[in-house]
Amino acid sequence: MANTKESNETAQRAELHRKIWAIADNVRGAVDGWDFKQYILGILFYRFISENMTEFFNKAEHEAGDLEFNYADISDEEAEEDFRAGTVEDKGFFILPSQLFENIVKTARTNENLNTDLANIFKAIEASAVGFESEDDIKGLFEDVDTTSNRLGGTVAEKNTRLADILTGISEINFGSFQHNDIDAFGDAYEYLISNYASNAGKSGGEFFTPQTVSKLLARLVMEGKDSINKVYDPTCGSGSLLLQMKKQFEEHIIDEGFFGQEINMTNFNLARMNMFLHNVNYNNFSIKRGDTLLKPLHNDEKPFDAIVSNPPYSIKWIGDGDPTLINDERFAPAGKLAPKSYADYAFIMHSLSYLSSKGRAAIVCFPGIFYRKGAEKIIRKYLIDNNFVDCVIQLPENLFFGTSIATCILVMAKNKTENKTLFIDASKEFKKETNNNILQPENIEKIVSEFREKTDVEYFARLVDNSEIAENDYNLSVSTYVEKEDTREKIDIDVLNKEIEETVKRIDELRASINEIVKELESE
Repeated sequence: MANTKESNETAQRAELHRKIWAIADNVRGAVDGWDFKQYILGILFYRFISENMTEFFNKAEHEAGDLEFNYADISDEEAEEDFRAGTVEDKGFFILPSQLFENIVKTARTNENLNTDLANIFKAIEASAVGFESEDDIKGLFEDVDTTSNRLGGTVAEKNTRLADILTGISEINFGSFQHNDIDAFGDAYEYLISNYASNAGKSGGEFFTPQTVSKLLARLVMEGKDSINKVYDPTCGSGSLLLQMKKQFEEHIIDEGFFGQEINMTNFNLARMNMFLHNVNYNNFSIKRGDTLLKPLHNDEKPFDAIVSNPPYSIKWIGDGDPTLINDERFAPAGKLAPKSYADYAFIMHSLSYLSSKGRAAIVCFPGIFYRKGAEKIIRKYLIDNNFVDCVIQLPENLFFGTSIATCILVMAKNKTENKTLFIDASKEFKKETNNNILQPENIEKIVSEFREKTDVEYFARLVDNSEIAENDYNLSVSTYVEKEDTREKIDIDVLNKEIEETVKRIDELRASINEIVKELESE
C-alpha cells in the first residue's frame, strides 16, 4: 500500500513539474519568473475552487437521485435560483457555472475579452462572500493575479495569449480529484516554482518558504506523545506550509479548533488563505490574519495554543527598545530584556512562548547565532533556561532551505517539563544530498523524533544535559558545546608508521646504492 502511494506520489509530482515547466517555457521571457509564480498559483487555485464547488453540488444531486446532473452544464439563472442560497454559509464563496474554470478554458483561445472576463470573475468570487462570515477569508485572494497587468504583455491580444497558455496548461495537469491526490499539489507547485526561481528572486526566494521535509519534522516534534491538541498557530505563517503540514501529518490526531496564523507580506498572506481552501480546510476552521506579529499581534483572543510551529525571518531589525512601552508588553516583560534592535529573533521566540499553553509545545526554526551571542540575547537565554522552558535544541544539516546554505537549528519549548534538563541533538549528518538542496528523508526524521522521545545519550548524536551545566557554560545553547563531534580523521599508529618509514629509508638506500653501481659501470665504459 505504502509503495503504491509512493509511486503515485512520484508520478503525480513528475507530471506536475513537467506541466508547470512547459507552461513556463511558453510564457518565459514575457513575465519575470517571480511574477509568473503568482499567475500559476492563482489560476491553480481558481481551478481547484471551481472543481470543488462543482463536486459539492454534483454530489448532493447524485445522492438525491439525479445521476446525470453536472453543475457546469446548467445556466447561471438556474444556479442563482436553486444553488446560491446557503452555499456561502457552507463553502465561504459562490461561483456561477459560466464562471467555472472548466467553462472558461473551453473558449480561452478565442475569447477576445479573456483578461477582463477573468478579472471580473475573480472580483465576483470575492464579492460573493461580502456580508458573510467568510468575507475576511476571501477578500483580496486574487489580488496578485492581475490579469490586466502589462506584465503579461503590452496589448490585450498578448495578455490573452499568455493567459490562455497558462489556463490550458493548468487544465491539462491530471490531478484526478484534488482530495484523492497523493501529493500536496499546491505545496509542490510552490516549492518547485521557488526552487527554480529563487536564484533570481534574491533573498525572498527562501525567506517565506519552509521545505516540506522540515515542516514534517516540526509537526512531528510538536505532536509527539499527544493524541489531540486544541489548535495550531504559526506567528509568521508565510504561505501556510507549516500549518498545513500539521493537518497532513495528523489526520488521525485531533486538532479541535483549527489553524491560526499571522503574516506580514501581502502575497504570502493571500497564498496562505488559498492554501487552506486547497487543503479542504473550511473558512470557519482557520484564521489567517495580516499584520506585524511583533508590534500588532492579531490572535490575542485565541491564545493559548497547544501547538506552535514557526520559521520566523532570521535576524531582522525591529524597533526593540526604541519603543519604551514594549518592555511592559506581557510577551516580552518576563525576560526583563528586549531582543536587540538588529536581531528580532528572541522577540519572535518570546511571543511564541507567551502564546503557548501550559501543556503545549513550540518548535521554531532558528539562526544558529542566537544560541551563543552575548548581551540581551544571553539574558533572554538565561530566563528561558532558569525557568526550564527549553525542551530541546536540534542542529540541522546545512543547505536545507532555498536561498540560504546556513545550517539552521530547531528550538523546542514547553512549559510542562518534569526535569531540569535540556536535550541537545546533532542532526547535522541526517540528510540526503539532492541537486539543489539537501533533504531530510523519512528515516532522518524518524531518527530525530525517536531521540526526542527517548531522550537517551547517544555518542556524537545526542545528550541530555543538566540545566546547571548550561548555566556554567554561560547559557550557551549551541549543540556543539554539549555533543562531541566524531573525529572522522584516520587514526595513525605511530609504531607502525615508524616501522614503515624505516623500511622506506632502507629501500631508498638500497636504490641509491644500485644507481651508484649503474653510474660507475657507465663511467668505466
